Amino acid sequence: MTTTLPAAPSQDNAPVRALAISTIAFTVCFAVWTIFSIIGVRIKQELGLSETQFGLLIGTPILTGSLVRIVLGVWTDRFGGRLVYTATMLAAAIATFLLAFAQTYTQMLIAALGVGLAGGSFAVGVAYVSRFFPAGKQGTALGIFGVGNVGAAVTKFLAPFVLLAGGWQEVALIWATCLGFMAFIFWFGSEDDPVIRQRRIHGGQAKSFWAEFAPLRNVQVWRFGLYYFFSFGAFVALALWLPRYLIGVYGFDIVTAGMIGAAYSIPASIFRAYGGILSDRVGARTVMYWTFGVSAIATLILSLPTADYVVHGISGPMSFHFEVGPIAFMVVAFVLGFFMSLGKAAVYKHIPAYYPENVGAVGGLVGMIGGLGGFILPIAFGALNDLTGLWSSCFMLLFAIVVASLVWMHLSIRRMSRESADAPLTFAAQ
Repeated sequence: MTTTLPAAPSQDNAPVRALAISTIAFTVCFAVWTIFSIIGVRIKQELGLSETQFGLLIGTPILTGSLVRIVLGVWTDRFGGRLVYTATMLAAAIATFLLAFAQTYTQMLIAALGVGLAGGSFAVGVAYVSRFFPAGKQGTALGIFGVGNVGAAVTKFLAPFVLLAGGWQEVALIWATCLGFMAFIFWFGSEDDPVIRQRRIHGGQAKSFWAEFAPLRNVQVWRFGLYYFFSFGAFVALALWLPRYLIGVYGFDIVTAGMIGAAYSIPASIFRAYGGILSDRVGARTVMYWTFGVSAIATLILSLPTADYVVHGISGPMSFHFEVGPIAFMVVAFVLGFFMSLGKAAVYKHIPAYYPENVGAVGGLVGMIGGLGGFILPIAFGALNDLTGLWSSCFMLLFAIVVASLVWMHLSIRRMSRESADAPLTFAAQ
């Protein structure tokens, strides 16, 4: 396994400062990235959008923010996170500001492309933060950084009040101002990572642009992408889908369903930090086994549809009713979200351990695949509802994905153990 890059000198607090300001910046970026989850409803009413047009509008930032991660990650490896992070935030802030002045649906879609850049900041932050910490602490550091996902809940809680007090344009202007201010703070409050500093001191040259993509030929990288497709992509998809599911299955009103959806998002984001700590302590591979094992059980339970059974007993027919009630559903869903949060951190513990010189490219690709899960899965959930007529069909799909991930991981580990004589030495890092 490749030796990890040197961390910043231990005599200063540069790693802690880099982690803190990067996490705050990512929280603001995530809040902007999910802005259409609130203002999109008002825009739909004002423009009279169809359901398809509405879905495209709210999905465009998610899609573009996912696709751009690999390029931003490569640029971070080449030019440094301080520059790329700041430029990304400024570009997204400008697009969000211009969104407030959009008049037509086409103009809003174009603005949404730029707003999506805020979601690409994840790949930048991962590559930037990981260079400040040694291998034994990278899981914890990246887990803490990932807590920035809570920015989605920030938008869900605060944007409605701004929307009611003014309009969706005011939300866009305020969010753009906050992101621009955060870019200013980040530039003047951060410093270049150790690799960029060493490159400037010793005059080293960055690898060619195409050389940055060389590790993407490894099947292992795409396997990590599948892990993240479930642990992050399915988490985002469920955060978007749960209100609709709770209304359709249990008859909750929109306010109650929305609050439950927000309550699911917050702890599932915060516990990501704990997943990073566990990955450092017991190994990312062990955490992934826990994640997939428990998630398989949880999705299997939630995939069971409400049903009535008639058994022909000795004394005549015997009727049975099966249903996952609302309390049981919320408990199992919370357990699922908790282990998803652990898995999100464990996936990114692997990347700097195996690809320390290509964290940007590899982390960008894995993040892109995970983000695409958040875009694709809700569409698949709706299609399955139409095809099967079963609300629980969404969890049937997730069960299939998590079982496929678990089987692929286990077979790969067994193959590596047979092929590598020193596999026990790297067991905890896989």
